[in-house]
Amino acid sequence: MKKIRIAVLGYGHLGKWHCQKVAANSEVAEFVAIVEKFPANQEEARKNHPNVKVVSDIKDIINEIDAAFVVTPTSTHFELVKYLLEKNKSVFCEKPLCSNDDEAAALALIANNKDAILQVGHSERFHEAWEKLRSHFQNLPTPFSVRINRSAPFKGRATDVDVVQDLAIHDLDLVLYLFKQKPLQVKANGFKIRTNKWDHANIYLNLEEKCDVTIVVGRNSVKEMRDLEVISKDGMITVDLFTNKIYEATSSKYEDGTFVKEESYAKRDHLLLEHQHFYQSISHSQPAIIGLKDGLNAVHLVDCTLKAMETLGPISVKLG
Repeated sequence: MKKIRIAVLGYGHLGKWHCQKVAANSEVAEFVAIVEKFPANQEEARKNHPNVKVVSDIKDIINEIDAAFVVTPTSTHFELVKYLLEKNKSVFCEKPLCSNDDEAAALALIANNKDAILQVGHSERFHEAWEKLRSHFQNLPTPFSVRINRSAPFKGRATDVDVVQDLAIHDLDLVLYLFKQKPLQVKANGFKIRTNKWDHANIYLNLEEKCDVTIVVGRNSVKEMRDLEVISKDGMITVDLFTNKIYEATSSKYEDGTFVKEESYAKRDHLLLEHQHFYQSISHSQPAIIGLKDGLNAVHLVDCTLKAMETLGPISVKLG
């Protein structure tokens, strides 16, 4: 089988991890180039990947590749993805696909007229917990309530975007993925603490069938938290995404006499799984596991959330 010729665009914190995964998939992927504009990062890329070209402009190697991973700042996603799709190159773009609804609409026009694969990096979908719980969540009695926490101490990364584009997008996408009831309206508020952008956000979604979701995200917290809690008349389920544990409390005792069941699930290499799905989609001309529509809907929810934070008023959601 002919190998897929790959470039990675961006050799920052996450770009380095993507480069490692490309190299690890050498049986299906030929690592052609790293595109990086900063000299210090270029030097490190050459040191760590001596057999890979390192260039400062994607145009220098566009005719030598079949696909690319876009792992650059969010503000650059639109132009890079647009250029790659216009050249009919398959694209894996880290979340978010682009910055706003207008850019999303422009990308949709291009992507829908190309044979290239477009996959979006919503890696939180790959937790093993969702394989155990998604079917249950899809059939929950309504109404139900969801609470999601995602916070961490300040790390100094991704300050080119706000906390909604950086962190909350994971959870907005999970709401779309895990539940049948879709968002109808969003309210939100937040705080600018470390940067001139939102560093903390409280997001409130009204879903169909009188269901609701509260998402709290912060990048200036005193401790790291990643959990999802669902409560309905059937009881409560909490997933701790940091410790990889599921806790469930129903209306009755369990066989051992306890009221709370605890279950652990295996930690996965989400990035490696994303790469494997991307290569498979290209090789077999299959739709991406997380494709254009998923990426566009996540961007729309982010756009609605940011408008709600600026206006402190409810914003209607109109998913594609």
